[in-house]
Amino acid sequence: MVTTSKKLVISGYYGFRNSGDEAVLKSILTALEEESHRSGVTIEPIVLSIDPESTTSMYGVRSVHRMKMKEVREAIKESDGLISGGGSLLQDATGLKSIPYYLGVIKLAQWLKKPTFIYAQGIGPVNRKIFNPMIRSVFKGCKYVSVRDEQSADYLRGLGLQWNQIHVVPDPVMGLPLPEGKGVEGALAGAASANSTDVSSAGQTKLPVIGVSVRFWESDRKELTAIASGLKKLCAKKAVHLRFLPFHLPKDEQASRFIMEMLGDVTSKGSEVSIIQDLTDPQLMLEEVSKCDVVIGMRLHSLIYAASQYVPPVGISYDPKIDQFMLRLDSEPIGSTTALDGDKLAKSVAALLDQRSQWLKENEDRITELKQEARVPAQQIINYLGRKG
Repeated sequence: MVTTSKKLVISGYYGFRNSGDEAVLKSILTALEEESHRSGVTIEPIVLSIDPESTTSMYGVRSVHRMKMKEVREAIKESDGLISGGGSLLQDATGLKSIPYYLGVIKLAQWLKKPTFIYAQGIGPVNRKIFNPMIRSVFKGCKYVSVRDEQSADYLRGLGLQWNQIHVVPDPVMGLPLPEGKGVEGALAGAASANSTDVSSAGQTKLPVIGVSVRFWESDRKELTAIASGLKKLCAKKAVHLRFLPFHLPKDEQASRFIMEMLGDVTSKGSEVSIIQDLTDPQLMLEEVSKCDVVIGMRLHSLIYAASQYVPPVGISYDPKIDQFMLRLDSEPIGSTTALDGDKLAKSVAALLDQRSQWLKENEDRITELKQEARVPAQQIINYLGRKG
């Protein structure tokens, strides 16, 4: 097979010590590599990162500083195209700078006559109408557009993009593999890790493992208080191992410890409590999630990690993207950050522990299909580049 080599710049929220976004990058890189082997088109990634040295070290790819626009321009100029994605890049809920930055990078590539591709993005919320014509203009210039949910597709259709111009696919992290040599069944066996600090009573083994991924959101912390209440009620009913999984450092670790302090002495009744520390490698975090029996998550990618490893996810919604993902599993969040019942949370988790095999039976085929569909954007992009020689 004759092979051709193509350079692709990848733009996203990378290098910020956020395990979910790092998982997006790893998933994209993995999918591109696998598709390149199939197609004979060799991909040389150039990742835009806030910490290029860390990104290069972690993934073995070339990286340039995302805020040094001269370097960004030179990387795009020498490339054969640009990928923007995935994740929630185009939203103004967390500030006004994200949308102009990511659109600006795409527009720069278009000015340089490079093909641009939108890779499984979640669009919105876009609360300021001033951004709508900017998004419409940039997206109409893209060669391929894929989004991770119907809500994002509906938003783009509302801007005037044709329905057949938008491909709805799962989040790329659904296709992220475990570290080499690890399988789903084997990874479910245990919960201990060298990256944890146990605050449990000694000698407990083989307890059901409840992964907990939380973040700060409400100013009065009522969502974290409700989660702590639910976890205490769960531990009062049965002994479990509460395994806190901070996805975005250092804030998520602080949020986790906030709850841990509210739990009191749940270990006196046989439960265990531990927390993962300083873990940003997405595949190692995926491995930790795969060892859980249920995952309670505020972070979207904690829920995606869980589902991809056939672990029941219990979503707590702070953003419509949580609802959209749970809908893909024909489910819904247990509550929201503004309305969460601790007793309902405890009962739901206990029920999933008791009926885990039934949950797997009902969801296994759907999850397997989502994992396969997550590779479609990489296939489409490499097919395009292959046609262009």
